[in-house]
Amino acid sequence: MAGHSKWANIKHRKAAQDAKRGKLFTKLIRELVVSAREGGPDPDANPRLRAAIDKALSGNMTRDTVERAVKRGSGELDGDNLETIIYEGYGPGGTAVMVECMTDNRNRTVTGVRNAFNKSGGNLGTDGSVSYLFTKRGVISYEPGVDEDAIMEAALEGGAEDVISNEDGSVDVYTSPAEFGTVKDALDAGGFVAVNAEVTMVPSTQATLDADTAPKFLRLIDTLEDHDDVQEVYHNADIPDDVMEGLE
Repeated sequence: MAGHSKWANIKHRKAAQDAKRGKLFTKLIRELVVSAREGGPDPDANPRLRAAIDKALSGNMTRDTVERAVKRGSGELDGDNLETIIYEGYGPGGTAVMVECMTDNRNRTVTGVRNAFNKSGGNLGTDGSVSYLFTKRGVISYEPGVDEDAIMEAALEGGAEDVISNEDGSVDVYTSPAEFGTVKDALDAGGFVAVNAEVTMVPSTQATLDADTAPKFLRLIDTLEDHDDVQEVYHNADIPDDVMEGLE
C-alpha cells in the first residue's frame, strides 16, 4: 500500500461530484438511518454509526439533521423500510467493483446495477466473486505537509493498525472498524484535521488503468452513483495522476 494514496484522486473527484449533484446529504442520511437500525442508536457501541456521524458532520450536515436520521433508524421516528444489498462485478480493465445499495425494491435496484455494468463493458458477478479481494478497514487521511511522525505516534498510541506515508506527503491511518472512532478521537485530540475519514472496503490488489480504460471505468462509476439506490461503490482501480489529469 506504500506509494501514493491509491484512491485519493478518484475519491476527491467523487466527493466533488456528489456535492455538485446535491446527492451527498441523501446518501449520508440513508447511511445514518440504516446504521442506527442495524447496530443501535449509540455511536459508542456502534462503530458503523460513529463513522457515519463523523462523515455527515464533515459534510456540513447539522447535528439536528443527524439526530433525526438516527431516530428514524432506531424507530423513534417513522422511516422508510430500507435494506442493504451488496452487488459484485467486474469493470473495464479487469477492475473489481463492489456496489453497496440501500433499497426498498430489489428488482429495481439490481436492474439498474446490471445495466450500468453491461453498458460499460463489464458484467455483474455472483456473491463472493470479488469480495475476497477487499477488507473492511477504517481509513483516516491527512493532506500533504502534516507532521508524519506526530501523526504516527498519536495514531499508534490510539490503537491504529498501520500508518502509511505516501509519496506526495499525505498520510493514511488504517484501523479496524471497531477501533475507528477511538483512533480518530485520539488524532482529533492531537489537533490533526483529517481530510477524509471513513470505514471502507480496502482492496488487497490494484488494477492500474490506462488512458483507454480509465474513461470507461469512470463512466461505470458515474452511472452507478447516479442511481438513487446506490450508497457506496468500492473498487480496486488505480488511475495514475497523469492519466487522471488528462481526463479532467
